[in-house]
This record gives sequence, C-alpha cells and structure tokens, in this order.
Amino acid sequence: MSKVRFRRGADWLHNIGVKSSLDRALISVFVIFGLNGLIFASWAARIPAAAESLGIGAAGVGLLLLFSAVGSICSLPLAGSIAQRIGTAGAVRAGGLTTSAASLIIAASLFWPNVPLAAGGLLLFGAGIGLWDVAMNLEGTEVERHLGRTVMPRFHAAFSGGAFVGAMIGAVLSAVGISLSLHLLGIVAIATVLVLAVPRNFLPDPVPAHDDDGAPAAPRSRFAAWKEGRTLLIGVVVLGAALTEGAANDWVAKATVDGLGTSETAGAVMFGIFVAAMTATRWFGAQLIDQWGRVPALRICMGASLAGLLLFVLAPNLVLAGIGAVLWGIGAALGFPMGMSAAGEDPAHAASRVSVVSTIGYLAFFVGPPVLGFLGEHWGIRNALLLVGAAMLLSILFAPAAAERNRISEAAP
Repeated sequence: MSKVRFRRGADWLHNIGVKSSLDRALISVFVIFGLNGLIFASWAARIPAAAESLGIGAAGVGLLLLFSAVGSICSLPLAGSIAQRIGTAGAVRAGGLTTSAASLIIAASLFWPNVPLAAGGLLLFGAGIGLWDVAMNLEGTEVERHLGRTVMPRFHAAFSGGAFVGAMIGAVLSAVGISLSLHLLGIVAIATVLVLAVPRNFLPDPVPAHDDDGAPAAPRSRFAAWKEGRTLLIGVVVLGAALTEGAANDWVAKATVDGLGTSETAGAVMFGIFVAAMTATRWFGAQLIDQWGRVPALRICMGASLAGLLLFVLAPNLVLAGIGAVLWGIGAALGFPMGMSAAGEDPAHAASRVSVVSTIGYLAFFVGPPVLGFLGEHWGIRNALLLVGAAMLLSILFAPAAAERNRISEAAP
C-alpha cells in the first residue's frame, strides 16, 4: 500500500482510500459541520473570559452578542445568492475565512481591550457563520439527495459534537490559564487550513434550471423564494423547532435553578441531559425518518418535545424534570435538519429556499430567548417557557409542508 501523501488538500480523502466522490463529499460535509460547531463554541464557551478582558458586565455582553446576531441576520438572506454565484464550496470558504478574520479581530480587541473593535469583530463573525451555515446545509442536502436516504440529522449531530469539543477545549485552556486571544489564534490556524482544503471534495454544483426548449431558464429574483407558500410554511415548521431548541439552550439551566431551587451544578447537568438527548437523537434518528417519512417523524418529535416541555415546567422535582428534558431534547433534535432537507430537495432552487428557511429559523434562535427572558422577569422563566409550546403546535400543524418530494437515489459520479 502506497504511503499516504498530503501533497494537495483536495486529495487527502482519496489518499486514505476513500475512492467514491460521493463518499468523499459525505465525509467532507461531516468535517465542515463539525468545524463550524468547533469555532462557534470556541467563542461561546469563553464569553466570561471575554467579558473580563473587556471589563464589561452582563448588559455589555448582551449588547456585544446582539452585534453577532445582527451580522447573521444580515448575511442569511444573501447567502443563497452568494452560493449560486460562487458555488457551494466557494461560499463555505468565504464564510469560513470571514469567520476566521473576525476571530482575529476579536482576539486583537481582547489583547488590546477595545469594546468597539470587539463589536465590529462579532458583527463580522455573525455574518461569516451565517453564510457558512447556509452553504454547508446546501451541500448537505445535495449529498443527501444523491444518497437517497436521510443523513441531514447526522450532519447536525456533527455540529453538536464539534461544539462539545470546542467547549471542552475552551474549558481546558481556561483551566491552565491560556488567554482567549491565543485560543482564538490557534483555532483560526486550524480552521483556515481545513476550510480551504475540505470543500474541494464537495459534489459539483447542481446544473442550472432549463426551460422546456433546453435553454437556460431566466434567472429568478433573489426574493422569489420568499413568495413561495410551501417554502414559507417549511420556515414556520423550522421556526418552531429552532425556538424549541434555542429556548432550551439558553434557559434550561436557569429554569432548573430558579424553578426548582437547585444549585448551579444541577442546572448545568440538566442542560447536559438535554444536549445529550438531542445529539443522540440526531445521530440515530435518521433511519426513523426514512422508515416513517418526514411528516409523521416531525409530528412525533414535536409531540414528544411538547410533552417534555410541559413535564419539565410542571415537574415538582428534579427526576421528573430530567425526564422532561430528555423528551424535550429528543423532540427538538430533528425539526431543523428535516426542514433543511425539505427546502433543498429541488437542486435548481435549493440555494434560495434553504436561505429563506434558515433566515426564518435563526430569527427564532436570536429573538426568542431574549423575549422569553423578558417575560420570565414577570412570570418566572419556567412559566414563560410554556409559550414555546405554541410554536411547537404550529410546527405540528404545518408539518405536511415538509413532505418528501423528488427523493432520488443516484450513483456517485
């Protein structure tokens, strides 16, 4: 067996024996999803260190995080057009390099404490992550379409796994006294190499749509997908799923502490239970989607999530609340990836539709948790979480919009 050589980044998977272009693309998408989670968590896990370096409190941190959210919200609607113009691989590279450049700016703002510079870096960071997110989901839907079976939940499990690794790296580096600036520099070096090399194994971009005479179809308006009823309904389904997941990410731990009068350790454990249930379901749940179909799977998952939410909110003790967190995590796991699959089924219009659905979903991530926090000040956070149940009911109601269309099985080129 010849010696493995890494003369060119594009050949690394071929050199280790992965011959099929579809298999190489599959592995590459896993890597890109995991890398995205790693970079995101490398910042998120060390927000307290950033606050200390910048000398700001909770209100200042909240304002800084708003810049990141604004950056993502601005880039998400444009990401589909960018991917169509420069290709999916090019869009992943552009998003990844933008995120890396932003991380360098953030590192500089922490080394020479400067809050406005940090805000600018986070604005760029959010924009890069948003573009990267849409592009990697586009490639994921294309790989899934060629495979003829559901794999999107596993890609999202890879993101969760990458985020877990990033958080653990952050915890270790924090414990040994490595500054966040040096941490970010190391992550940027790794990310830059991988984000340039790995997308070279992506599948070719889909052929543009043609009319009945075989001529290229007239280009659609970048806003055309925003006028499609089915795409918007898929967005509503994803909005409910994203709010379900986002509310848990931000509030499960605090709701456990405040609502049940437990320690912060118990709150962290409860959050870990939720994340573990969600990640495991994403990894093992893909086969269930193929067996049941998207609509039954969505309704079962969101029903389980609704039951888990109610149990968590109403539970009088930690044990029952923990069972509720497990059900909540299981139910929250598959809605977002199934929405991406549904939006990306038609390769000719996948870019614009995935961009629309992602934008709607991430609005729930960014806007929902702060609204719940505001309501929680008046009603208690556990009671405020009951409003998430309304979003779950909407996802269950509009689930038929995500039904399978044009699922094909193609041989790898």
